Parts: sequence; structure tokens; C-alpha cells
Amino acid sequence: MSVVTLIVLYLVTAIFFLAVDAVMLTKFMRPLFERYVGDWLLDSPRLGAAAVFYLAYVAGLVYLVSRPALAAGDPMQALVQGAILGAMAYGTYEFTNWATLRNWSVVQVVVDTTWGAVLTGVSAWVGVTVARAIA
Repeated sequence: MSVVTLIVLYLVTAIFFLAVDAVMLTKFMRPLFERYVGDWLLDSPRLGAAAVFYLAYVAGLVYLVSRPALAAGDPMQALVQGAILGAMAYGTYEFTNWATLRNWSVVQVVVDTTWGAVLTGVSAWVGVTVARAIA
């Protein structure tokens, strides 16, 4: 697999992930979090921390899921394994908060864990599909 193909894979995955998550965060997740833990939210997110998360998360997704799926020529592998990784990652955050924070809601747990699985799986699938088409 060429370096160019890996760069395409990373960029496509990252752009898709960021664009779709930005819509979800502003339209659905922020209102949900405001309902349960609104007094804990900042007026504006810390963009540096968000950038570190997104860049590292997509790098991990590409390394653990997308690159092997691309090598196997199997975008569905990326979808399924990406969804598993997303459920584990987002679920870790959500279930830990639910276990330790008084105002955390099971609604937040279900919605965000499901979103993490869908977003991560579909992002991996899109990245692999586009990288295969270009390569």
C-alpha cells in the first residue's frame, strides 16, 4: 500500500468524520447534553483539545481498522470493525461518566454510544471505499 493511498485514506476518513460529527454535535448532541449537564458546558469548545482528539482518533481508526480492511479489499470489514471500535471508545466515555457522575443520563449513554459506533463505522467504510476507488 502506497504512502499516497494511506494519506488519501486518512484525509477522506478525517474530513468525513469531522463534517458529519460537526452537524451531529451542534444539532443533536449539544441540546441533549444541555438538558442533563448544561451548567457544566463551556460556551465554546476548547478547539485545541478537540483537534487532538479528532486527529488521534482518526489515526487510530485508520491504523487499527481501515488499513487492514483496505489491504483485504473489504470495505464492509471497515464498517463492522469501525462500528465495534466506535462503540467501545464512545461507550468507555459514556459508561464511565454514567458510573461516576450524578447528573449523567442513560439517554446520553445510549445516544452517544450508538452515535460513536455509527460515525466510526461509516467513516471507516467511506475512507476505504474512496481510497480503493482512487488506488
